[in-house]
Amino acid sequence: MNTRQLVARFGLAAVALAGPPAALADEKPAANPTPTASRQVDFIRDIQPLLKRSCYRCHGPEKQQSGYRLDLREIAISGGDAYAPNIIPGKSKESSLLRFVTGNGETVMPPEGNRLAADEVALIRAWIDQGAAWPDAAAGKIVDKADWWSLKPLLRPVVPRLEAPCANGPLDAFVEHQLRSKHLAPAQEADRQTLIRRLSFNLIGLPPSPSDVQSFLADDAADAYERLVDQLLSSPAHGERWARHWLDAAHFAETHGHDQDRIRENAWPYRDYLIAAFNTDQPYRQFIQEQVAGDLLFPENSAANVALGFIAAGPWDESTLSSIREDTLDRQMGRYLDRDDMLTTVVNNFCSMTVQCARCHDHKFDPISQQDYYALQAVFAGAERADRAYEPSPAVQQRRLALFLRRDQLNQRDPQALAGLNSAEVQRQVVEWEKGLREHTTDWKPLDAVSVSSAEGATLTKLPDFSVLAGGKRPEVDTYTFLAGSSLEKITALRLEVLADDSLPMHGPGRQDNGNLHLSELQLFVEGVDQPLPLVNPVADFDQTDWGIARAIDGVESTAWGIHPQVGKSHQATLELKEPLRLLPGVKIRIVLAQRHGRGHLIGRFRLSVTDHAPPVRFDFRPEPIAAILAIPAAQRTPPQVLELAIFQQQQATEHELALLPKPRMIYAAAGNMNPDGAVRPPVAPRPVHRLHRGDIRQPRELAAPGAISCLPDLPPRFTDIPQESEAARRAALARWISDPKNPLTWRSIVNRVWHHHFGRGLVATINDFGHMGETPSHLDLLDWLAVEFRDGDQGLKALHRRIVTSAAYRQSCSPSAQTSAQAAAIDADNRLLWRMNRLRLDAESVRDAVLVAAGRLDARMGGPSDRQFDLQPGIHVTPKIDYAKFDHGSLAGSRRSIYRFLFRTLPDPFMETLDCPTGEQITPGRVNSVTVQQALAMWNDAFITRHCELFAGRLELLPGSPQDRVAAAIQLVYARPPATDELRDLTAYAQKHGLANLCRLLFNGNEFLFVN
Repeated sequence: MNTRQLVARFGLAAVALAGPPAALADEKPAANPTPTASRQVDFIRDIQPLLKRSCYRCHGPEKQQSGYRLDLREIAISGGDAYAPNIIPGKSKESSLLRFVTGNGETVMPPEGNRLAADEVALIRAWIDQGAAWPDAAAGKIVDKADWWSLKPLLRPVVPRLEAPCANGPLDAFVEHQLRSKHLAPAQEADRQTLIRRLSFNLIGLPPSPSDVQSFLADDAADAYERLVDQLLSSPAHGERWARHWLDAAHFAETHGHDQDRIRENAWPYRDYLIAAFNTDQPYRQFIQEQVAGDLLFPENSAANVALGFIAAGPWDESTLSSIREDTLDRQMGRYLDRDDMLTTVVNNFCSMTVQCARCHDHKFDPISQQDYYALQAVFAGAERADRAYEPSPAVQQRRLALFLRRDQLNQRDPQALAGLNSAEVQRQVVEWEKGLREHTTDWKPLDAVSVSSAEGATLTKLPDFSVLAGGKRPEVDTYTFLAGSSLEKITALRLEVLADDSLPMHGPGRQDNGNLHLSELQLFVEGVDQPLPLVNPVADFDQTDWGIARAIDGVESTAWGIHPQVGKSHQATLELKEPLRLLPGVKIRIVLAQRHGRGHLIGRFRLSVTDHAPPVRFDFRPEPIAAILAIPAAQRTPPQVLELAIFQQQQATEHELALLPKPRMIYAAAGNMNPDGAVRPPVAPRPVHRLHRGDIRQPRELAAPGAISCLPDLPPRFTDIPQESEAARRAALARWISDPKNPLTWRSIVNRVWHHHFGRGLVATINDFGHMGETPSHLDLLDWLAVEFRDGDQGLKALHRRIVTSAAYRQSCSPSAQTSAQAAAIDADNRLLWRMNRLRLDAESVRDAVLVAAGRLDARMGGPSDRQFDLQPGIHVTPKIDYAKFDHGSLAGSRRSIYRFLFRTLPDPFMETLDCPTGEQITPGRVNSVTVQQALAMWNDAFITRHCELFAGRLELLPGSPQDRVAAAIQLVYARPPATDELRDLTAYAQKHGLANLCRLLFNGNEFLFVN
């Protein structure tokens, strides 16, 4: 029976079921195909099999030629690179898909094999004309990707009403409702000794002190537990504990990672920002907005720049993004990958959605299109990872901004600013300034070189003005040696001028292509003496941010005095001798100017001068027009000349006040405008971002507009109402989108994250994946109730902590009652319904910090640069060489909390890594909680453990009393409880035989120490 007979006898459905005969499969479509079917065409039964057979090979899950695929409704209807929309429901004549499957003057699709027969084309035409009803389905079951619990609007659920009332509030009502529905009962409340240890490690990451345990056990008040919770939440240690969780999620470390793994000297302020944010209970909406766009949304608070360390916390491929040419495909692909890390960090952690899965194609499981992914790429199109300045003091920041504004007004000759220069006070300042110049002008004597030389072969030429011009070979690093005599009997100070010159790149003063220079080292010697003379009070008319003249005399080759971006101008620096140098006749001085920082930042033209004035006036560098006006008697100056003097004096006063302000600090963070670092330079505007077909840099498609994901109907998916040329405005739009009260993902995500760290498992176990491939919530109504309460409250995390840890669910014992144990294990072996509390292993930081506490060595100092608990042999742009074995664990640097350890990505601390401490390579929303042989070996043999067992034993030896008293004290410090009688007897005997240090090691290896009940 052929196809036509099948249609005549059984209807059009038979075509889809039987498939076309081979003889008809290659037939040319009829000129007048079968008219629209009179019955309703079913997509799954009639259409999908045709598409699978004839179209999926080029337009299916594995391959999407021309960006078009027919296995996903959204793309099949409106997607594709050239002919979208391809299916117009109700209008088959206008649908591109029909033109291609019929030919209609163009190449018929598919080009070869399995072409559609005329009757099959008629089926597709009928389906389109009937409205192209298309459930995204499998095996006839309708599935809408956007119809998913996490994407639905957040509404307050009704609190369950239980037959036996729940006395502990709504949270426990939700938990008990599900337990009772399974005929389960919760475990009994844990004893107080267990609860204080659980709470202490959970809220502050430290064990309770013996006195805290004793006080809590003796407190009979009804609110004793609640007051303990408040005490722990108000501890500064609380921020240190919870900042560590967020650093895991941000995959924070203090090196770049990848092959070079260079150190980030200024990454640590972000860690301190987090600690302060958790301790001050910062509202979560502000917490989000500061970390995504604090620079724009909180401009009055420069410290908000520190929060941008979140976006830059992950790895950075220095080889690709700095060491290769700008115009290479590898460099461009490196930028796409770098932005991928930024957007993944932001959306995974704040929204718990795996947007990164849509980089090469639409998300296979969630309603996230490739267009959505590249819209998020466009948000970060102008962001780099770099050191950027911030001001921790609001008052200093306000004054600095006012001075910047005045400097700009003077430089631009703003009429309003110039009008104020006629005031009597300004004129008085000009007179005083000029008087000071006449009275204190230092007489500098230029040094005429006897010889000058370059260690690397550059050509140095002496010029008539006593300056030296470099030419010829331009090496990466070099050392200039300048030998000269002086007519002065004593020298009190040295002046170095780096001069502009037309022969230099960008007119200098350096020889780098952009006119930049770095002076790594400046040293002054007396001829015949090997030790340089100490130089003090260094000052320059311009210091590049964090690259001041003092960096040229600090003895560190990797630092330097830098001049950029004020290139094309002459600059000077003066340095005083710590003690005046008295010169004997004929004795010469030798000055060494070294540039060992790399990249060819060499001085192009310089002049050296000395003086015998004490102290010298260190700033007497005046432009020639100003010097010419000063040479004219005051009574003969014209009004414009008087105005120019006033402008110059006010400019000098402004610069002087700016110089007196504390220097801004630096933070390694996301930055759109920063000082160039080698080949890494800020973009003039956000770079163009194209959708990459199949993620291939060689197949760019349309430009992407900044935006977010499109599956939240209450939020606009694209940011069209912002200045597109502003990099910060794009991030600010995303920050507002994420923190919008109508964004259900954000508020569900944070309460689930907090729940996870209290119970060891979230209400949604997949913390960063609320999509179809993640787990569904164990208590969806509870999750939504907590999210609404949090969103609509003050959004302080401490209230959320308090609500959770005061619940009956949290206060349960880890051991279920004997009556329900077997039944509960059979029904819910994973304890998702919370019929008992989970027993959790201490994380690496808690283990290390608890050992420090027991040994009496925990240093409570907070903040500041991280402690480098290793021996470092730094290299320049190569992986540093470090040795953890050489570190003295008894030193001061080894005594602070573990959150202050310096974190190497590719070279982690072996002890901490063994205990599942993440390295910062990958986002870690929740720690692996493994139990391995390596952990047992580390806890018994690692140098940190053995050293602190000795120190712990030394502490115990100083205690008064008997050997039993010391053993009892050890058990109390390690296990937060007094010993049992037989335990005390046995462990005392063990200590007398093997020593107190071995007893301490035994206690640290006990499950009671390593686990929290």
